[in-house]
Amino acid sequence: MDSIIVADKLNFYYQNEGEAPQRVLKDLSIQIAPGEFVAVLGHNGSGKSTLAKHFNAILLPQGGVCYVNGIDTRQEDKLFEIRQQVGMVFQNPDNQIVATIVEEDVAFALENMGVEPSEIRRRVDEALRSVGMYEFREHAPHQLSGGQKQRVAIAGIIAMRPRCIVLDEPTAMLDPRGRQEVMRTIRRLNTEFGITVVLITHYMDEAAQCDRVVVVDDGVILLDDTPKQVFSHVEELKKVGLDVPQATELIYELNREGLSLPRDIISEEECVTVLAELLSHSR
Repeated sequence: MDSIIVADKLNFYYQNEGEAPQRVLKDLSIQIAPGEFVAVLGHNGSGKSTLAKHFNAILLPQGGVCYVNGIDTRQEDKLFEIRQQVGMVFQNPDNQIVATIVEEDVAFALENMGVEPSEIRRRVDEALRSVGMYEFREHAPHQLSGGQKQRVAIAGIIAMRPRCIVLDEPTAMLDPRGRQEVMRTIRRLNTEFGITVVLITHYMDEAAQCDRVVVVDDGVILLDDTPKQVFSHVEELKKVGLDVPQATELIYELNREGLSLPRDIISEEECVTVLAELLSHSR
């Protein structure tokens, strides 16, 4: 299966006036297949958000190459096509909401694309239903909760019919309930609609819900595997300033105290099952 996103030996530098260039991405290579649900982790300054912004040509390679559905992102005349293939959702939904009515906001990009009014109506309704916000279509966005606003922002991207959505810490400004709402929405888009999802996050429990976890550190990929495999590297993750899911942390500490429990526990349910079995054998 052809990859929807391919980064090959990607390099990128930031430079402040009067300072030497700072190399943020260092010959980084990654491929993302259609339908994957991928979490990208890394501490602040690791390069994870810089990498994400290459996936829909917000940033362009300064070395190496990035392809979106086979298109080199440096082709200026293909920018519109690239951003139809890969949509981007940012941390603060207020920065993406431009209209005073929810359905008008979701329709905004489609109107600029010249989509027929009847098709706009259909896509807007479909997108709002897919994120569970159809009943709020005539509401003012400023009256919504943070989680609801973020779902409206996601609906605006969905209406454009992208093959992939890149979300750059979309739950960072939300309360726990809002985070759960957004994560349920993202998972549904992936499982029911087959949309490829790339989730940049610093919440380990969110990453544990994905199919694949990529850890970026100092501009290179440190780990790239299933959540169970990645989070079993507890000490390696801690060395680069990252946590692990709470269940994984508990099992890790118990093993340090001399127990012999599975190292690939990432959910509370798994943890409860393992500990219950341990207690039953100790009676």
